[in-house]
Amino acid sequence: MNEGPWPEFAKEIARYYQEVAEEGRLAAGPGQLEFARTKEIVLRYLPPPPATILDVGGAAGAYALWLAEGGYRVHLIDRAPRLVEEARRRSGKSRNRIGTCQVGDARDLSFNDGVADGVLLLGPLYHLTDVAERLRALREVYRVLRSGGVMFAAAISRYASALDGVARNLFADPTFAAIVQQDLEKGQHRNETDNWDYFTTAYFHRPDELQGEVVSGGFQCQAVFGLEGPGWILSDFAERWADTRKRQDLLRVARALEREVSIVGLSAHLLAVGTKE
Repeated sequence: MNEGPWPEFAKEIARYYQEVAEEGRLAAGPGQLEFARTKEIVLRYLPPPPATILDVGGAAGAYALWLAEGGYRVHLIDRAPRLVEEARRRSGKSRNRIGTCQVGDARDLSFNDGVADGVLLLGPLYHLTDVAERLRALREVYRVLRSGGVMFAAAISRYASALDGVARNLFADPTFAAIVQQDLEKGQHRNETDNWDYFTTAYFHRPDELQGEVVSGGFQCQAVFGLEGPGWILSDFAERWADTRKRQDLLRVARALEREVSIVGLSAHLLAVGTKE
């Protein structure tokens, strides 16, 4: 397998994933809503097991392990060595293991053409801040997919930081307000502080922009979904998620609004589904 060197990757992004516990994000707070909704949509489009799935940007393996438990053949790729090692550790303790876990780059995948029935691209597009590099990653996914295969490409909404700032009173910090202003104007998220709560270098998409990039990558774009709906910004999210009925309310509303053009960008995360003809 290719162990690099890969295309350039910002040092602050590498540092973020070395220092921040990304492996726990989907099991806490609004990440739980993101995780549940992503799984719902993935299952709508994936072929049945034992199809072969590449989890590109798979971090510590939350989705890869879930798919492996469902009978899929899964290979995980991530740029952060620490997270890949954590994925290997978790896989080793699971009854249904991930096929391979490797350090790699979404723009230069070490897989042959047409080997995958499905590809998850649930993170790399955040951190490829130049459109040419995002298209490079999308075309790599297109290459490794078989004809008829399906891709799931996640993006952060252009409006996520503004909504998060209102929800958590982050605008009390003028530095955060300046970050948000640039996000809204250019989609280029830059955090020059030492406060990882403000995330790291990233690109934030408008929904129609994500669709356009998926199409430019060669795919038929089936839809761009808003994952969380409005529920993620609620101050009492944890209480609601812990209550069975209220949790279903959050999910119900997210599903109802997932393709409403006027409100898709209210979700923190967007999910594009593309197919290779």
